[in-house]
Amino acid sequence: MPEVVLRPAEEEDIAEMLALYAPYVVQTTVSSEYDAPSMEEFTRRWRTYTQKLPWLVCRIDGEVVGYGYAAPHRTRAAYHGIAGAIYAALFELLAMQGYYNIYVGITSPNERSMKFHKAMGFIISGAYQESMYKFGQWRDVLWMGKSLRPHDGAPQPTVPFPEIKDSPLVTRALNQAVEKIHF
Repeated sequence: MPEVVLRPAEEEDIAEMLALYAPYVVQTTVSSEYDAPSMEEFTRRWRTYTQKLPWLVCRIDGEVVGYGYAAPHRTRAAYHGIAGAIYAALFELLAMQGYYNIYVGITSPNERSMKFHKAMGFIISGAYQESMYKFGQWRDVLWMGKSLRPHDGAPQPTVPFPEIKDSPLVTRALNQAVEKIHF
């Protein structure tokens, strides 16, 4: 049985995560970026986002096979069977931090991503029509949203991820997500 590890990403993971992301930038419309970010830029993003939000990496037998992260709205996330486990963990961690909703922008057409996100509980909330130009075509960006927890009472300030990163609750959420990965 392969060794599966899902954990908060560390600086040592950045190069392998960027290697996964770069082909999506230059070969597909999954990302709205035209050029793959440099190592310096990708590292800057990791450092910035992880000051408050989770950035998770999944390794199988030591190799990075997927990652996912939360980011402030309109700054930017895709995978295969591992994505569901990463998303499940991200949703639970974001709810622990005090977030209520999560949104994803999907370049259209992308039926595979739409189907995946619907299966994860997202619903279509709108679209930016003909808002992205890539590979010689104008494309829509569909927005989907998901509630992470009940909207009871006034929201409280969120907890930065580094403050809970090493807690038993985070460890439990990551371990439960790993159990959802099937080979």
